[in-house]
Amino acid sequence: MIDAEMVQRRASSFSIVPALAVLLGVMALISLGVWQVQRLHWKEAMLARIAALQGAPPEPLGVVLNRLGEAGRPEVGEVDFVRVQTACPTLQQTPTLRLYAVLGGVMGRRLITACPIRAGRFRTLLVDRGFVPDETPVAGGPRQTAPPLDAPVIGVLRAAPQLGWLTPPSDAAKNDWRARDIPAMAKALGAPSPAPVFLMLETPRPQSGVPMPAAVPTDIPNNHLGYALTWFGLAAGLIGVYLASLLRPSRPLPRPRSFVKRSART
Repeated sequence: MIDAEMVQRRASSFSIVPALAVLLGVMALISLGVWQVQRLHWKEAMLARIAALQGAPPEPLGVVLNRLGEAGRPEVGEVDFVRVQTACPTLQQTPTLRLYAVLGGVMGRRLITACPIRAGRFRTLLVDRGFVPDETPVAGGPRQTAPPLDAPVIGVLRAAPQLGWLTPPSDAAKNDWRARDIPAMAKALGAPSPAPVFLMLETPRPQSGVPMPAAVPTDIPNNHLGYALTWFGLAAGLIGVYLASLLRPSRPLPRPRSFVKRSART
């Protein structure tokens, strides 16, 4: 049973500064855990869409792009991971941009070109033709000798990631791109009114195998549940340590030696 003296000692040992620091730390850890739970739901929905995509037939590009809402306010998420088909006979004849990428642990470039379309207010669609390892030389200019494509182009629409201050800068003059910047890429290619999505090419595949189409990632990790449990566990641990420090028996401070010696002499 805790006597009145111990309760008084606990009350005297309580300080607002450590309590406030613990509170802020717990709030930050819980916020990180909640954010990971939200990421978990988003990742599960994305994986479900990818799984459903495996057997989905391609839809007409114009029909899909018309789902993007009213002009100037596209809802790109509505068409993310949707398989489409369209005509693009000049796909292999137009200039290409080189976007830095890593595929299967191999560094290389993804070739980005523009396909003229007529779908609502959009007149151009940027097409990711596939991956080329760094050791494979690829020309970036137009190839007028390439035959036009008779078969329709089939691929998966993907939203471009949001650009932030951490996004590495691209060098358009050197054709060295580090981010999927649709407005800047469209300007470099002379492509008017681009759609706010990329077409990740699936077919047709070049006979040479270069570039290698890689429309849908196959190794998407989903560790957000473990991350969330880690943050929540750290929050619980911090609360436990703080409570233990409050309940720990307090020891009286030792008296100075000089005082002890004087007391012994008297």
